[in-house]
Amino acid sequence: MKQEFNAAYWQNRYQCNQTGWDTGGITTPLKTYIDQLPDKSLRILIPGCGNAYEAEYLYDNGFKNVFVADVAPAPLENFAKRAPHFPKEQLLLQNFFDLEGPYDLIIEQTFFCAISPDLRKAYARKCAELLKQGGRVVGLLFDTNFEHDGPPFGGSATEYKTYFEPYFEFVHFEQAYNSIPPRQGSELFINLKKK
Repeated sequence: MKQEFNAAYWQNRYQCNQTGWDTGGITTPLKTYIDQLPDKSLRILIPGCGNAYEAEYLYDNGFKNVFVADVAPAPLENFAKRAPHFPKEQLLLQNFFDLEGPYDLIIEQTFFCAISPDLRKAYARKCAELLKQGGRVVGLLFDTNFEHDGPPFGGSATEYKTYFEPYFEFVHFEQAYNSIPPRQGSELFINLKKK
């Protein structure tokens, strides 16, 4: 029987502390990208946000239009406790594919690798749908295959390009030079601009 990666599955992973992807803070590539953004008014979405370290960093650095979404309540509750100053109405307990936009920027951090690979084409299409014209998807994708069944699910740059090409220009799509040590050499930094 095929595993269903639904809200109950992810809620259980958080409740059992099976969160090996959680780095305990914002990762270097995303921090570096955020630090050079001049426009603090950007409307930003972080789907499959988990413990949402990126949202906390953004909000604490003046980006007040940050929205985080997850299907499981546990990570949103964890984040609300850790960052009580973050607006509760910007915590979205919702399936990514049911979200509505528009947004200027979607931050990708371990959400793409968490969804079933058969949803990747739909993910790229939904990102384009959620973004304003010229909006961007920026973040990290694993450029490796894992020896275990996912999640996380791996893949390659060649594969990923086929999903995004219909909707996005590739501003940056290459191996991240500043990954955290455990992920060095195994992730792509992407900056995709909606056509």
